Amino acid sequence: MALALGVDTGGTYTDAVLIRDEREVIASAKSLTTRADLAIGVGKAIQAVLDTAQVAPEQISMASLSTTLATNALVEGQGGRVALIYIGFKDGDLDKHGLRDALKGDPALVVGGGHTHAGGEAAPLDVATIEAFLDSHKGISGFAIAAQFATRNPAHELEAARIIAEKTGAPVTCSHHLSAKLNGPKRAVTAVLNARLIGMIDRLIGRAQDRLMELGITAPMMVVRGDGALMSAEQARERPIETILSGPAASIVGASWLTGTENALVSDIGGTTTDVALIRDGKPAIDPVGAQVGGFRTMVEAVAMRTHGLGGDSQVHVVTEGLGGGVFLGPRRVLPVSLIASEAPEVVHVALDAQLRSTTVGEHDTRFARRVPGIHAEGLGAREENLLERLGDKVLPLGDLLRTRIENGALARLVDRGIVQVSGVTPSDASHVLGRLDSWDGDAAHKALELIARKRIGTGDRLAKTPEELAQIIVDQLTEQTTLTLLETAFAEEAEAFGVPSADLARHVLTRRGLSGHRGLLALDTTLNVDVVGLGASAPSYYPAVGERLRCRMILPEHAGVANAIGAVVGRLTLRRTGTVTSPSEGRFRVHLEDGPQDFNESDVALEFLESVLRAEAEDAVREAGAADIRVVVDQDVRTARIEAQDVFVEATITVEASGRPRVAKG
Repeated sequence: MALALGVDTGGTYTDAVLIRDEREVIASAKSLTTRADLAIGVGKAIQAVLDTAQVAPEQISMASLSTTLATNALVEGQGGRVALIYIGFKDGDLDKHGLRDALKGDPALVVGGGHTHAGGEAAPLDVATIEAFLDSHKGISGFAIAAQFATRNPAHELEAARIIAEKTGAPVTCSHHLSAKLNGPKRAVTAVLNARLIGMIDRLIGRAQDRLMELGITAPMMVVRGDGALMSAEQARERPIETILSGPAASIVGASWLTGTENALVSDIGGTTTDVALIRDGKPAIDPVGAQVGGFRTMVEAVAMRTHGLGGDSQVHVVTEGLGGGVFLGPRRVLPVSLIASEAPEVVHVALDAQLRSTTVGEHDTRFARRVPGIHAEGLGAREENLLERLGDKVLPLGDLLRTRIENGALARLVDRGIVQVSGVTPSDASHVLGRLDSWDGDAAHKALELIARKRIGTGDRLAKTPEELAQIIVDQLTEQTTLTLLETAFAEEAEAFGVPSADLARHVLTRRGLSGHRGLLALDTTLNVDVVGLGASAPSYYPAVGERLRCRMILPEHAGVANAIGAVVGRLTLRRTGTVTSPSEGRFRVHLEDGPQDFNESDVALEFLESVLRAEAEDAVREAGAADIRVVVDQDVRTARIEAQDVFVEATITVEASGRPRVAKG
């Protein structure tokens, strides 16, 4: 009997599951995710599932981790302070290609160097300027390097990385290690995001491995990639960007395993995000242009997933303009008032009671702040430092913490860096008020919704008469926004395009009237013509109404709440290596390698050589990661041009994929 342990660290909960012989779930458990030290929540979930199954730690033959940490960090704009070394490009490219947005105010150096399309040096690398930049910029948690045509010749990226490593000791991300494709600016964005995530993911994996050892589990640990395949923990620490959409990808693998469905939309609701993807012919589609998360298009191979900042812990925003009023949700996650009250009841209830006694609703009512311990706070300004000193290790009402309006910006920066968390009313609080959830402090949720319900709309009336009425408004809004998310995905995945952006189609008046079954001179009906698999712990609470709204079959499988953890166990270790052959001149065929270009006189010889190199690299990497029974698939894309009645070689790309199940010892 082989026992495999799957763990998923979500924004709110950490799930653990035990699967016997890759066929049967024998136990599952949940624990609150502990952001200050994720290993605490991981350890509690693992211990709970071991106790439930009455299994000894040494019986575990494999452990695998999926995580929404990287996805959530990019959606919420969090991560370490990074610097970009941009080689061979122009200053204007930083603004033109969205790199300024990705950097979020972090420093960048545009410096001379780079190569040509053929792999020749375009200009010498300006080493002196790089060294001067490093001397003048301290407190950087990770560096990203992107050089012009680095996928044709990475020499300047490798030299810059060597210099940075020697002078700073900080982690360095080279863009050509993340993608073999052209498009330097897009590779630069991917490298920046990778560098921002390195510290966060490294801490998670390191502490998770430590916790496994403390519990007596010596099995090797795997991590789920964004395409649903597995990678070793060491590989994930080097390339954390590949774990974006790890949790959602694991949920798709888990959904397929749980339901056996061949064609369906999978919608996974967590605390921070709702992730929607399509299973077609039993397989999740891979995004052909790279994963998009948090507004950034990356070059990471991942499932074709639409991630929206909509979850059980999404912040509720009140709409007071107009005669009707209302609410909308997200995209930022906040701590539910019911949750922070369960951790600091003496602070939260005293503040809420005082706010309820007031004749008007204050700007910061129901909002509290706490510092996240263990998160480093380098490179902060004076206002941020003052706020942290004032906050200390306490939970404080925002009205007590903030003394001037200008401090709102400082607090936002601390939240973006993951140093401080704030609370607010969420769908989870609404579920407590409606009696659908009793995990935390329901009395605090009731008080918070009473305060928000008192806010005045355009008519002068209250937003809602009772906390229960407001709670239903919030849950109905979650249903509406989830419906739009599913419709948007369905329109985007239609085989025949409508010629209008999918987001516009989902919100079009005809679509909305069709959902309501309009009957007049026109009869309009809109239905989702595919099953939906609802995943997530709160799916049974929220998703039946979504199925009714879309008039489709909503599948809520057993163990839907731990589908991510299941997907972490049943995937395969997979590594891909991609390389290119170009023809810089007639009769010359150039293979672009890590240690520089290599020329051949015949295209077949060049292609055969490149395939052998990539095959060896892929097989060695997947074997080193712990795979057995390795299978190799080679894809060759040769592009030619017709010139004077002859096919002339232009360029070729070879991708080698090696995969296998993780080696496990029989327990």
